[in-house]
Amino acid sequence: MSFSLGRLMAMMVKEFVQIRRDRLTFGMIVGIPLLQLLLFGYAINSDPKHLPAAIVDADHGPVGRAVIAAMQTSRYFDITLLPESEVDADEILARGEAQFVVTIPVDFSRRVLRGERPGLLIEADATDPAATANALGVIERLAAHAADRDLAGPNARLRQGDPPFELIVHRRYNPEGETSFNIVPGLMGVVLTMTMVIMTCLAVTRERERGTMESLLAMPLTPMEVMLGKILPYIVIGYVQVAFILTVAKLLFEVPMVGNLFLMSAVTVVFIAANLAVGFTFSTLAANQLQAVQMGFFFFLPSILLSGFMFPFRGMPAWAQVIGEGLPLTHFLRIVRGILLKGNGWSEIALDVGAMAVFVVVAGAIAIKRYRMTLD
Repeated sequence: MSFSLGRLMAMMVKEFVQIRRDRLTFGMIVGIPLLQLLLFGYAINSDPKHLPAAIVDADHGPVGRAVIAAMQTSRYFDITLLPESEVDADEILARGEAQFVVTIPVDFSRRVLRGERPGLLIEADATDPAATANALGVIERLAAHAADRDLAGPNARLRQGDPPFELIVHRRYNPEGETSFNIVPGLMGVVLTMTMVIMTCLAVTRERERGTMESLLAMPLTPMEVMLGKILPYIVIGYVQVAFILTVAKLLFEVPMVGNLFLMSAVTVVFIAANLAVGFTFSTLAANQLQAVQMGFFFFLPSILLSGFMFPFRGMPAWAQVIGEGLPLTHFLRIVRGILLKGNGWSEIALDVGAMAVFVVVAGAIAIKRYRMTLD
């Protein structure tokens, strides 16, 4: 049979009609590029500003106030907390409530005016080096001129040469600014999200396509038993992946693990359950395995972009951060990095664990309801 352009065109038309009738596939063709454009165009920012900072001011002098004013004017810092002691400041930094802690010592202003060049301590949460690099560069430039207004008259000579005070920068939790210390622990959450959601997406749709759903329906099983029976094996698989990633992180990338790994293991089951509940819900919505995978990818894309894995979370606009807070990966990344790099305990991670637990309850309830509807 010779090649026919007419038959080729008829086949192409047939394929376009089939794509148009498959609403989910058609929606993915339009929705995924649109989602990428919106996220990369509006939400992604590699130069975060308005980073929360805490000030421990034991001086209350004019030069200290000038430094604080210069930081706020730069737009890179938002003074959100005023802890009373260095101990409180350490806790704030460990919980991630502030990106920076600035400690102004006693008699700071007086010593500056005397030309003694006292030290000004800047502590940065460097678990994500990209979130702090530009801001630290800005504050180093501010140090040279922050006190110019106070160094007038007889003190004008202090404006020449070196800055009137010494800037002491401590990059906490990641002193060398190693990107791998931030990326490798985060990969644990990304890998679990991708594999758990997609594998569970295929759980029910595979049964339906293979014609084995009827066998499940004939068995004396409740929807909860079927759901748990399909989810629990993947929890075991998830823990195997976690063990593998932690081993590679330690042996190849020398990622510090200063926290309690048993605590992290206990918290990980909540994160795995959250992703499995999402995947199970998608599997009850999809008509076939292709649609299930498409739904899984549609969930995975915002998760990886809005969770703080690829780009600084605080660099995103407020609306993107609100969406990100609703994703389990956002909270899991904070937990993993906090435990491994900061040595965080339960008190520091409780809020993020609670957020993931709420997600599990909501997603699980939807999954069970959808599965009952599928049975009907």
